[in-house]
Amino acid sequence: MNAPIAQARLLPRKDRFELPDGILYLDGNSLGVLPKGAAERAARTITSEWGQDLIKAWNTANWMHLPKTVGDRIAPLIGAAQGTVATGDTLSIKVYQAVAAALQMRPDRKVVLSDNGNFPTDLYMAKGLIDTIGKNHELKVVDPESVVDAIDESIAVVMLTQVDYRTGRMHDMKAITDKAHAAGAVMIWDLAHSAGAVPVDLTGCNTEFAVGCTYKYLNGGPGAPAFIYARPDIVETIQPALAGWLGHDAPFAMELGYRPAMSTERLRIGTPAIVQLSILDEALNAFEGVTMEDIRKASIVLSERFIAEVERRCPMLELASPRDPQARGSQVSFRFEKGYEAMQALIERGVIGDFRAPNIMRFGFTPLYLDEADVFAAAEILEDIMSTGAWKDPKYAVRSRVT
Repeated sequence: MNAPIAQARLLPRKDRFELPDGILYLDGNSLGVLPKGAAERAARTITSEWGQDLIKAWNTANWMHLPKTVGDRIAPLIGAAQGTVATGDTLSIKVYQAVAAALQMRPDRKVVLSDNGNFPTDLYMAKGLIDTIGKNHELKVVDPESVVDAIDESIAVVMLTQVDYRTGRMHDMKAITDKAHAAGAVMIWDLAHSAGAVPVDLTGCNTEFAVGCTYKYLNGGPGAPAFIYARPDIVETIQPALAGWLGHDAPFAMELGYRPAMSTERLRIGTPAIVQLSILDEALNAFEGVTMEDIRKASIVLSERFIAEVERRCPMLELASPRDPQARGSQVSFRFEKGYEAMQALIERGVIGDFRAPNIMRFGFTPLYLDEADVFAAAEILEDIMSTGAWKDPKYAVRSRVT
């Protein structure tokens, strides 16, 4: 009897976010909400630390340590040990680093395996790396359901996104990692749609690498830095393909030769984006005192309620996400031939989701700032738009650059 009451007190935490009046925000899977205190933190970093301390702030404001500080705060949210998560750069760069390091670990193998549910940039980066090194590697892309059967002793690297960005379908991280290791392959997981949304156990699944972004469920803001995890036992063998000066063991020794740091810090590259890191550091305060298990339970309640309401009210929409809540992340997607137009009409009515080609309407569920009343209200507005045909107004068919 006490568990639901206790959880109700923990979530949501709307008072920790700047939520615009009249907006139901179901797009935290794409860009999180502005946390309270983040703007003030950025202003302090700019006006006080940079403005007053100038270059001294690298020491006086601990700028030099901020990437590690933030990495250590992300670590428990993804089931990683302290000191195993490096932050900085973009997710695309971190994918490149991980694939390059993984290929070096299996020099006699030539195949990188992924699936067609992976986010396109991961595939682009892997193909670009393969073409650049010119050693006859191959990027093999299969259906998500075929990944396990495709893992054999020809595979050097298995590179997958745990939660499908389109439908929310979720891979079994432990089972696939075990299969990859049994075949002698290196495992890389992209946690872009997992970190801060679903419980992850990087230590328990024993993956070599994981990467992710922080502007979605972690609410780090547009342009927030990415992260990369490396399993502690392999760190000292990694030779970074992008050997930047802040990955050096002693950056200010200014040695002409590269000598990597003896930790995950060797996967840092260039000067960290301090303003963005300070915002992310502030944003992570919203997770204090709540577990990923709490968040996951609340997420399932919200998404199950939304599916039930939408299917009852909008029979013309087809569920694209797995029906089993344990098989999907913290988003729900529906297929509709005119999904773009319907989403634009919905956004104009104050319910913000997004669209992914060719026909996917996506809705993200972030229990830190959403509750069941929000979900019910969003479904009501969606029903009105669909039943009245409001989405047919030609203005909603005009495509924006960002969908």
